[in-house]
Amino acid sequence: MNSSLRYILIGLGIILAILCIWYFINIVAYILVSVVLALVGKPIVDLLGKIHIGKIKLPKPLRAFLTLMLIWLLCFAFFRIFIPLIANEIDSLSSINPEKLLASLEEPIEKLESVIDKYQIAGEGKFVLEDFIANKATSFLNVSFLKNFLSSIAGIMGNIFIAFFAISFMTFFFLRDERLFAEGILAMVPDKHVEAFKHAMNSTRYLLRRYFVGILGQITGIFTLVTTGLTIVGVGFNHSILIGLIAGLLNVIPYIGPLIGSALGVLIGIATHLDLEFYAELLPLIGFMILIFIIVQTIDNVLFQPLIFSSSVNAHPLEIFIVILVAGSLAGITGMILAIPTYTVVRVFAKEFFNNFKVVKKLTKNIH
Repeated sequence: MNSSLRYILIGLGIILAILCIWYFINIVAYILVSVVLALVGKPIVDLLGKIHIGKIKLPKPLRAFLTLMLIWLLCFAFFRIFIPLIANEIDSLSSINPEKLLASLEEPIEKLESVIDKYQIAGEGKFVLEDFIANKATSFLNVSFLKNFLSSIAGIMGNIFIAFFAISFMTFFFLRDERLFAEGILAMVPDKHVEAFKHAMNSTRYLLRRYFVGILGQITGIFTLVTTGLTIVGVGFNHSILIGLIAGLLNVIPYIGPLIGSALGVLIGIATHLDLEFYAELLPLIGFMILIFIIVQTIDNVLFQPLIFSSSVNAHPLEIFIVILVAGSLAGITGMILAIPTYTVVRVFAKEFFNNFKVVKKLTKNIH
């Protein structure tokens, strides 16, 4: 077979694989979620393996089952605690009167309008900030919008039983036999490349496990710091928990996630404290909230991110930044979230199969 025909067949095979993945996207998603849960749960399975009852060790299936139950117990506890809290906060936000919001901000709005008109920041013509805020606040606080938002979530959760059963079933077997997923892939690999694939998959499993465990630690750290800080400055514990949860989850989106989380947190803080006098109480509270987010993001940038994005995947921060920008341009926020684990897999396999290229050798020198 000549080389050109070989490359054509390889290209057609890749296209066919992509089409199959797209067609069976739900099944692929279940498999990927199960693999991630198995990667995170593997240390727990190993830890349970050190437990002895006399001379008897816990069998692997029992350890896998107990780990799976622990994972779902943590998920259930998370939803049991936070879903009612989020629902109550959404209900509180939907009851806010936009006119009251504007009345509390009337004086600072007038001053800001005069500055905008003086320097023609909004162009020619009279800029009425009050109308702008009214439109935005009405759309944001609109009850029908919030109900539609909740309805869309309910629609997504409509097939939750199927997803729960499928993910649980696959995760159990991935936890019981960590080689199961790898052997399924190796069955499609030519014999001459099997050993190289095994080595690459072992490296990938190790790096991705560190990455996903690090992400969970980062979310927990951001949530704890934001909640504690905002509670101390007087936002209120229930409001602080919600804002901390939003900040922690959005922080998963590299670079822009922290900005979005901080902005939403400050807006929720303002909307839930409209009864305060603006200059004497609300403005200092806003300042303290912004300060808390700055402190938390500084800790995240100095401590969490280098540990997770650089150390866990053994890549230079500049590499990570460029990869995230490219992924964001190609696939938006989803691409940014998946950029680092995808890049990790690509680097490991590039080192194994294309290490004769100078650029690959340079980019993968820290992978062992």
